[in-house]
Order: sequence, then C-alpha cells, then structure tokens
Amino acid sequence: SVGGAGSGWGAPAGGGGEAGVAPEGGDVAVARRTAGAPASVAELVRGPAELMPAVRRLVRDMVVVGTLEDAEDLVAARPALTAVTAEGDVLGAYFAHGGSAGAPSLLEVQASVDEAAAELEELAVRCEELAAAQHRAGERRDGCAVLVEELAQRRRAADREKSGVAQQLGRLAGQARGAAGEAERSAAAAARAQEALERAAAEAEELAERLLVAEETPVQEEPDTSVRDRLAADGANARQTEMEARLQVRTHEERVKGLAGRADALDRGARAEREARARAEQRRARLRNEARVASAVASGARQLLAHVEISLVRADEERAAAEADKADRERELAAERGRGRELKGELDKLTDSVHRGEVLGAEKRLRIEQLEIRALEELGVEPAGLVAEYGPHQPVPPSPPADGEEVPDDPEDPRNQPRPFVRAEQEKRLRAAERAYQQLGKVNPLALEEFAALEERHKFLSEQLEDLKKTRADLMQVVKEVDERVEQVFSEAFRDTAREFEGVFSRLFPGGEGRLILTDPDNMLTTGVDVEARPPGKKVKRLSLLSGGERSLTAVAMLVSIFKARPSPFYVMDEVEAALDDTNLQRLIRIMEELQESSQLIVITHQKRTMEVADALYGVSMQGDGVSKVISQRLR
Repeated sequence: SVGGAGSGWGAPAGGGGEAGVAPEGGDVAVARRTAGAPASVAELVRGPAELMPAVRRLVRDMVVVGTLEDAEDLVAARPALTAVTAEGDVLGAYFAHGGSAGAPSLLEVQASVDEAAAELEELAVRCEELAAAQHRAGERRDGCAVLVEELAQRRRAADREKSGVAQQLGRLAGQARGAAGEAERSAAAAARAQEALERAAAEAEELAERLLVAEETPVQEEPDTSVRDRLAADGANARQTEMEARLQVRTHEERVKGLAGRADALDRGARAEREARARAEQRRARLRNEARVASAVASGARQLLAHVEISLVRADEERAAAEADKADRERELAAERGRGRELKGELDKLTDSVHRGEVLGAEKRLRIEQLEIRALEELGVEPAGLVAEYGPHQPVPPSPPADGEEVPDDPEDPRNQPRPFVRAEQEKRLRAAERAYQQLGKVNPLALEEFAALEERHKFLSEQLEDLKKTRADLMQVVKEVDERVEQVFSEAFRDTAREFEGVFSRLFPGGEGRLILTDPDNMLTTGVDVEARPPGKKVKRLSLLSGGERSLTAVAMLVSIFKARPSPFYVMDEVEAALDDTNLQRLIRIMEELQESSQLIVITHQKRTMEVADALYGVSMQGDGVSKVISQRLR
C-alpha cells in the first residue's frame, strides 16, 4: 500500500506512483530494513527487467532510514531527498505523512496487491498500444507521401484544365461580340422598317382624309373617273406598302428576338465558363493547400488523413456527377435547338404562305381595277356594260365540290352545268366563305413553341404524379410491415412478460394472484397494459388500495418479470427493497440470486442482508478532513 495508514513502507503523496509493495504482493519485492544507515530504495527493489527502469525513476530520490529522527536529520541536511521509516512515516522538505506501527490488515494487503497487479497490467497494455501506434504512424507516413505525390499530379491536371477553359472562354467571347454586332445591325434595320411603316401609315391617313373630304363635298356633276381611279390606285398602293412594311417590321422583330436570345445564350455560356474557370482556380488552390497540409502532416493523425481522403473522393464524385449532368444538359440543349430550328422552318413556311395569300389577294384586286380601267380605256365598256354582260341575269358557274363530295366527270351532268343566279344561294355561299375565312383566325407565330412547352410540361407533371403514386404505395407498404413487426414483437414480449409475472408474483406473494391484462386486445398498436394484483388474504385488485410495501413489491415483480422475459447483461436497482420487511426482503434476495447467475446486478441499498449476497461493495466515506472517499471491498 502506498501512503496507507497501516503499511510498512510508504511513498510521498503525489510522488507519481507506488514505492513498494508487500513481498507477497507480486513480481516486485522490497527488502526491508528496520535499522542502520540510510539506504536508497532503488537498491532494495527487485523485479522484472522491463519494469525496473520505471521503478528506479519513481524512487530515485527516496531513501530508507531507521527512525523519524534520522529522517528529520537527513531531510534537513539534503532537502532534495525523501526519507521513509520502517513504521511507514514519509518525510520530505515540504510534506510529511504519518505511518502506523501496527501490522496491516488482510484487506489492506489484498488491496495493495490488487492495485499493483492492475498497474502492472495497465503498463503492459500501454506498451503494446505504443508499439501499435508507432507502427500505424509509420504506415500513415508512407500513405501521406503517396498522397502528396497524387495531389501534385492532380494540381498539374487542374492547371491544364484551367488553360483549356481559358481558351474556350476566349472563343465564346468572340462569338458574343459577333452576335452583339449582328443584333445592332438587325436593330437598325428594324428601325428603318418602322420608319417606313410610319410613313406608309401617314400616307394612308392622308388618303383617308382626302377620301372623306371628297365624299363630304357635294357633287354637282359626274366626277372624273380617271381621278377616282387614280385615288383608288393610290389607296391600294398605300395599303400594299403599309402591309409590306408591317411584314418587314415583323420579320426584323423576329430576327432581333432570335439574335437577342442567341446573345443571351452566349453570355450565359461565357458566364458559365468564367464560373468554371473560377471553380477550377479554387479547386487548384484547394489542391495546393491540401498538398501543403499533407506535406506538413505526413506523420500526423489518422483522422486528418481519413478526412482528406474522404474529401477528395467526394470531390471526384461530385465532379464526375457534374460532368455527367453537363453532358446530359448539352445533349438536351442540342436536341431542343434542333427542334427549335425545325419549328422555325415550319413557322417561316406558314408566314410565307399567309404573305403569299395576302399578296395574291391584293394582286387580284389590283388586277380587277386594272381590268376595269383597261376595259374602259381600251374597249370603252362601262361598268354597266360589264354588269349587263356578266350581271345576275347571267348563269352562275357551278360551285366547287365540298369536302368528301363526289361529282361525276360527265360535263352534261346538271351539277357540272351553270345555274341561274339566285341571290339567297349566292349570299349563303358568301357567308359560308366568310365563316371559313374567320375560322382561320390570326396567325400565331409562337403557337408551335407554346404547344411544345405545354406538352413537355404535361409529360413532366404526369411522370411526377406517377412517381408520387408509386412512392405513396411503397410508404404504405413499409408502414404496414413496420406495424406488423411492432405488433408481433409487442405480442411476444407481452406474452412472455405476463407468463413470468404470474410466476414471480406467486413467489413474492405466496398464495396471491397477479396478472397482466391488455386494455384493448383488438388493437395491439394502441393498447395499454393493466396490472392486477391480489395479495394473499385480500380481495382488492387495484394497486391504489395496496400498502406501500405491497405496491413496491408488485413493481419489483413487474421489473423482474421483464428481466426474465427479455434478459439483459446488466441490471441497476436503486433501493428497491427500502419499504420491505425481512420476510419479503428474503424472497426478493432469492430472486436476485437467480438473476445473478446470468446477469450482473448493480444494487444501491442500505440493507445489510442485501449487502451479504453481493460479490463486491463500493461505499463513500468521509474522513476527518471532511473529504469524501470511495471505499471498495471484494467479498468473494
């Protein structure tokens, strides 16, 4: 025992370890001296060669003297030494610890032996751990060297990638400048077309005003047909000019929009490349930093190395995922651009078709007016003559066949012959033609793009709905399986606990009855558990009507039944027998002895009978100095 009250040898308090043990305590032996000249403790200690350097270091300043007076004289002469007497007195320059001349008890000797053996085992384990740590440090140093080389290679690869990104960014900048110039030229053309449209609109307004003035002016005589024809021709020309200007403005607007979209796409690409270059620069800086850190901690901790490796693996995975996602987006962008070009071609075709139809109508009207003028100038035929020749009294050519109508090829068939003019039928034909023309509506140049976007949106929402339905079905199946598993585990645990409770209760209450019942047996997921207890000689079953000891013993029976139904390697009980008498305490102790065979029990108690069945005791005692101290005692 070191510094103990009844030991034969002692060590200074806080001296760093034990100075000696009893000769029967283990591997280290100390030769006792009761009188004579001072002797160094290091010369008296014998033991295994691997432990002797540590022991000599601990006791290098300690000497053995005969009496306390000799110790005082020695310490006064040499304050650096620590004197130990045969009675256990320890005297130093700044401390003193009293011994005892009485023989140590068996408990103290056994405690000293146990402490020395435990410290010996700890030192052996510590030596093995240090050897293993040295071996792991060597392995980590080699791994860090390999990692430094790998990081250097990755840094060089990042430099090459950065140069490639810079070249690509330069190409994109050139394309963006070209697109900006083309957009400026298109904007100028659109401005010129807008000016032409405004001039045409002004001319049309002027002609309209002139026509209005002409209509409001009272007519005294027949107007000159040439003036009227010239005004009509000027109006037709103005309308045609206005229509062509509007079409040209619309075309330039479309081109400006397309160029603006292309410029935006190039700007986005340039920004993406700059961001990629910045990310590459950051990644290269991070790799340089990691290389410096790896060089500095080549022999460092295993946690830092593992963290760096995990970070690199995660970065590679994220970069691979980003590259794969970028490739997918580029393929999708190429496909969408192809579709956009196809739709643009179809839109151009439709626009050209409408434009040709409008131009053809204007040409026909102009041709009619020219024919009237030509008939009047060359043939001298007035419009009245034309009406007489081609008026309502003349037969009307047959109408073209409707969709799906079959007309015979025989020219003599009545359906292929001209028919008399009937105003109602001709008006009906006119209204049908007007309705068909109105049904065509205005041309929407973005109709195909809107339809494609809505169709893609509908497809995406349909896929999301299917995924949600499938996920919901999977979750409901998982919930069902979990509920079934919980119900099965609870049913088995309750059945085993109820069976053990009946047996334990009958042992703690001989002649009594106890059982566990479910409050809602039909629903095992929400049911509760009621405890029915009837001690011998009583008819009550409610726990609130039992005494404190009976309720405590019933609770103990419940815990023990759970322990038996689902065993555990450790049980902790805190004064469970505080309210029990000797008879019930003896019954509980027998059950504890049964549990002790398969598990370890930690019991907090004040009952001496419970302490008697324990293998080891741990208590807290307060010494005369007012400081609490933990005391342990192994009984078996």
